[in-house]
Amino acid sequence: MRYLTFSLPSDPTPLLGVQRDSRIIDVKALVAGTWPGPPPASLLDLILAGPDAWRRLADAINVRLKADATHAAAYGAKDIRWHAPIPRPLKNILCLGLNYRSHAIESATSRGREVKIPEAPVFFTKAPTTVNGPFDSIPWDPSVTQQLDYEGELGVVIGVPGKNIDRASALRHVFGYTVLNDTTARDLQARHVQWFKGKSLDGCCPMGPVVVTADEFGDPQTKHITLRLNGETRQDASTSEMLFPVAHSIAWLSKGMTIEAGDIIATGTPEGVGLGRTPPEYLKEGDVIETEVEGIGTLKNRIVGA
Repeated sequence: MRYLTFSLPSDPTPLLGVQRDSRIIDVKALVAGTWPGPPPASLLDLILAGPDAWRRLADAINVRLKADATHAAAYGAKDIRWHAPIPRPLKNILCLGLNYRSHAIESATSRGREVKIPEAPVFFTKAPTTVNGPFDSIPWDPSVTQQLDYEGELGVVIGVPGKNIDRASALRHVFGYTVLNDTTARDLQARHVQWFKGKSLDGCCPMGPVVVTADEFGDPQTKHITLRLNGETRQDASTSEMLFPVAHSIAWLSKGMTIEAGDIIATGTPEGVGLGRTPPEYLKEGDVIETEVEGIGTLKNRIVGA
């Protein structure tokens, strides 16, 4: 399934949708009358309902579309407003830093530091207020930061809670996968020593356009990730290059700490960020960033002065 959150021009109320080919289908309208009680009102509601509910809803959607596809409340992709699949996460976004060897090298080199490849995952978080829509503008206030940078990443949405999870079973805890851009204020990141502030400016985590369920997405370590700035390819890598693959990262993160349904994990960015260029090149007003992960889709966000 390819789930999303959208609204209509006539009504700003967010709706749970499913994408089929070029159609966006209102899940509530589709399964009305066939679902026992009110269907999930949001993607987060569906995730929190648990695996049995995921399977029942997927079956109901498939049955309804097979029986009468023309009856579905369907819209074109350009006829809706796209929101982040989970517009307001319950907790901070959990992030991995330096999870690609190439980025760890460029990051250290650009700062004149000794290159040290992490021997354990480097974790940090982004505030929930960073979440932004897949096609919305990223606000930039030059009085706050002069070094706004992009980081294209694969996002993981946890569906089944757990603690001390072993690597062999870690992927069973995943609901699905999405695309995100871990937009970062490099000067704030350096000034405050830790990363939270520089990672947590409002609107600096575009996400979407959909969450592809784990059963449809397949192996998360075989996907191509690309980021283009004003049409020029800046990041181009495979998720196979992660130092700590998704299953390993979940296992590490859950050691002594419960991960919960609805948690979002950003799995790190490959080389090619603005910090790593010679000289560094940071985002400016009017720049357009396209962030793509194979099998999911593409974010397209413009930098707009606040």
